[in-house]
Amino acid sequence: MTKDLSRLLRPRSIAVLGSVWAENVIAQCANMGFAGPVWPVHPTKASIGGLPAYARLADLPSAPDATFIGVNRHATLDVVAELAAMGAGGAICFASGWTEAGEPELQGRLVAAAGGMPILGPNCYGVINYLDGALLWPDQHGGQPVARGVALLSQSSNIVINLTMQARGLPVAYVACLGNAAQVGLAELAGALLADERVTALGMYVEGIDDAPELAALAEAARAAGKGIVCLKSGKTELARTAAASHTASLAGGGAASSAFLRQAGIAEVDTLSELLETLKILHGHGPGLGRRLCSLSCSGGEAGLVADLAAPFGLEMPPPSEAQRAR
Repeated sequence: MTKDLSRLLRPRSIAVLGSVWAENVIAQCANMGFAGPVWPVHPTKASIGGLPAYARLADLPSAPDATFIGVNRHATLDVVAELAAMGAGGAICFASGWTEAGEPELQGRLVAAAGGMPILGPNCYGVINYLDGALLWPDQHGGQPVARGVALLSQSSNIVINLTMQARGLPVAYVACLGNAAQVGLAELAGALLADERVTALGMYVEGIDDAPELAALAEAARAAGKGIVCLKSGKTELARTAAASHTASLAGGGAASSAFLRQAGIAEVDTLSELLETLKILHGHGPGLGRRLCSLSCSGGEAGLVADLAAPFGLEMPPPSEAQRAR
């Protein structure tokens, strides 16, 4: 059953647990101008990050919309269970040491503790909402507040951090990490991001696809809504697949099979991070319904020739200007 991720992605109140990580999240929310309350929770500290701390979750003014859980994996189980019981909107489970470390039973207990409450992770860095200034994020990033833009969804926190540092004029609305995707998977999180009318397109870095039918259906719905999806998938070599398994416990399929699926689903596939960003710029500005006709504007015939050579392998056409265009 699809979960409602709206409170987690667009929270009006945030709780943070874990001393150092909580302080980082508080600072990120303050820097981005989050308008809602941020509630640190710590059993012994009176304040964290300049905010008064609550000794227990039960002491909070109300159930938080979103919670960043920056405590160890065993404590995470208890926190998730308590949040679910109090009607919280969802949580980021930051700690590692689950299925990716040979502990699938522990990860299963986490999912059971969450019940119907959405959780991202475990082994997950979090979510950045640049639209509303809500950052469930314990580290640096390079984004700025925007009114609309693309969403970035990644199975690697470092890669998506690097993407936020881009200086290519691409407005980023959301950044989200999946981690181990124990409960909320790729297609479900992607759908929740695209459901925001302020999101214009979706870019994904993917190590493994475990919900292909749902992702294909989402891609079709996104196209109908005028929103394109572009994907950079690793795991084309055995070494990369081994790295994915130890990183987020992802089952990365072979390159040919995944490329065939993406092509059939109408999801654009790229090979580099630069291509991912540049393709997103096109989708943000024009949507997914572009044709094959291309115009090159340059002050040199040589440059036009280079563009023609680069465009040809992709089946792009460069028709000559019409008489009306020449007359203008």
